[in-house]
Amino acid sequence: MRTDTVRTGAADETAGLRREQRGWYFYDWACSVYSTSVVTVFLGPYLTAVAERAADADGYVHPLGVPVRAGSFFAYTVSLSVILAVVVMPLVGSAADRTGRKKPLLAAAAYTGAAATTGMFFLDGDRYLLGGLLLVVANAAQSVGMMLYNSYLPQIAPPEERDAVSSRGWAFGYAAGSTVLVANLVLYSAHDSFGLTQTAAVRVCLASAGLWWGAFTLVPLRRLRDRHTRVERATAPGLKQLTATVRDMRRHPLTLGFLLAYLIYNDGIQTVISQASVYGSQELGLGQSTLIVAVLLVQVLAVAGALAMGRLARVYGAQRTILGSLVAWTVTLAAGYFLPAKAPVFFFVLAAGIGLVLGGSQALSRSLFSHLVPPGKEAEYFSAYEMSDRGMSWLGPLLFGMTYQMTGSYRSAIISLVAFFIIGFALLARVPVRRAIAEAGNPVPEKF
Repeated sequence: MRTDTVRTGAADETAGLRREQRGWYFYDWACSVYSTSVVTVFLGPYLTAVAERAADADGYVHPLGVPVRAGSFFAYTVSLSVILAVVVMPLVGSAADRTGRKKPLLAAAAYTGAAATTGMFFLDGDRYLLGGLLLVVANAAQSVGMMLYNSYLPQIAPPEERDAVSSRGWAFGYAAGSTVLVANLVLYSAHDSFGLTQTAAVRVCLASAGLWWGAFTLVPLRRLRDRHTRVERATAPGLKQLTATVRDMRRHPLTLGFLLAYLIYNDGIQTVISQASVYGSQELGLGQSTLIVAVLLVQVLAVAGALAMGRLARVYGAQRTILGSLVAWTVTLAAGYFLPAKAPVFFFVLAAGIGLVLGGSQALSRSLFSHLVPPGKEAEYFSAYEMSDRGMSWLGPLLFGMTYQMTGSYRSAIISLVAFFIIGFALLARVPVRRAIAEAGNPVPEKF
């Protein structure tokens, strides 16, 4: 009788975790549309055009009296959002671990970001300051929300399942990004048929991402459960809390070693994502429609890549699979250096290569890091991880820009990014993952 009760309890617990996992996937489904449609495709060119309409005769706008070139306003606004996120994330992460109430904080971050994104419908005329404010709020809110979302992974998946669960989450995100981007591009391309101007179509596309984000966030909020922890720590101001988190990480040097490797190779990944369209348009002479199709191709193949690499990790281990993906990144960039101009087919092949390794390398990095986090400090440590993902990715664009400035060649600039993958590979290969997991106080999976 007692054995049957134990089995029933274990079955109920497993069913509960499966339900949470399915709910967890939907946050990636909800918020990834913001990254794809808003940040990657529509907002940069549109906000720049709005700023140019507000510019003076010399091409400058003057937010708070500071002269800024209209063409630089979007980049500076993104940088400001990163600074805000860096301050807020450690504060929120510490509060989440201390109270065990992640779900209300996730809801606050998600709906703040969704509301700001939906508000972009009113970005018209020369309202560049409104656009900048909404972008800062939405970007920072997305970073905070993703940090909290990631911190659930160690709680909803046992060690042997985390690679697969993390990969499915990324796949859900890329699938949503592709679905909404196709719909937005249909609306944008055929805006006359819908009785909309081109500007109005862009505003609808921007706002739809916010509505999607808010609507599908309801699923994880209904299914995820808060777990109260025994971590007791006074909440400090954001930057002080970040310092405290890094100081605590020094007690786990192998975890810190992985984070350093991730910071470097992820900087290369993020720079390729952000600069590929510049390379395609400026160096290869490709049109906007070609670049948009390439973005869609990356999104679709990233779904397959994330799932396939999750399966490879079950056989070869996450660390080896990530190392293999870094080799693939290096080969892809080397091939990109030799791409002929005005040859969209070859650019699509390059996009396919990026898509196949993009989702998997990100998903497995997240799941591997989840094994290296001391129990009870998930949100706090994932705040540092999220800052590595979003807040620290500045060196790659700087190297890309400086290389172009010195050589006048985007080909030289794109090949310079190989250094991030080579250095990241070397640092990751040096991390004894099994020992790092044990020293963090977590059970060691069979494959690593």
